[in-house]
Amino acid sequence: MQLQLALDLVNIPEAKELVKEVEEYVDIVEIGTPVIINEGLRAVKEIKEAFPNLTVLADLKIMDAAAYEVMKASEAGADIITILGVAEDMSIKGAVEEARKQGKKILVDMIGVKNLEERAKEVDEFGVDYICVHTGYDLQAVGKNSLEDLLTIKRVVKNAKTAIAGGIKLNTLPEVIKAKPDLVIVGGGITGQEDKRAVAAEMKKMIQQGE
Repeated sequence: MQLQLALDLVNIPEAKELVKEVEEYVDIVEIGTPVIINEGLRAVKEIKEAFPNLTVLADLKIMDAAAYEVMKASEAGADIITILGVAEDMSIKGAVEEARKQGKKILVDMIGVKNLEERAKEVDEFGVDYICVHTGYDLQAVGKNSLEDLLTIKRVVKNAKTAIAGGIKLNTLPEVIKAKPDLVIVGGGITGQEDKRAVAAEMKKMIQQGE
């Protein structure tokens, strides 16, 4: 089970500071969609150059022109690139094909997918590396979380690794660990805390113990 740090509401210098604080406890650093919108793929490039030993995920949430966007993110140094589960089958297959060419991985973000079980089963056949259930900011605001969704996809996903994102904090992590995802994605649960390093260390310890 791995821990991914999601960076959403920072600029590049802030992102570097943050990663420096917690790098020994996280496996993957995610350059979030808002950062890429604000800073471009330069954010991915600079974080990868600054932390070459960390796996870097570019949260592009690709919807179309998938092969091209995967290629561009790969050139910037991303190890994992995200595409939306609601994208066309052709787009997801195109993303996977390009990622294979580049030696990269694809994570499918299931945010907004209506029939989760059915779509997870379909997407799992396309050769993607991760399938991620995700409660976005807008649904977190009304008290939703992704735990049930994780259990749903775990029933049907046979090939890909499973991931969970959205509002995970220190106090909700034990429940998440119990469901045994392959990847736990935490944003504000680390970045919004006073002592980020201590929280990341504690989370990593809990994840290692829960395996």
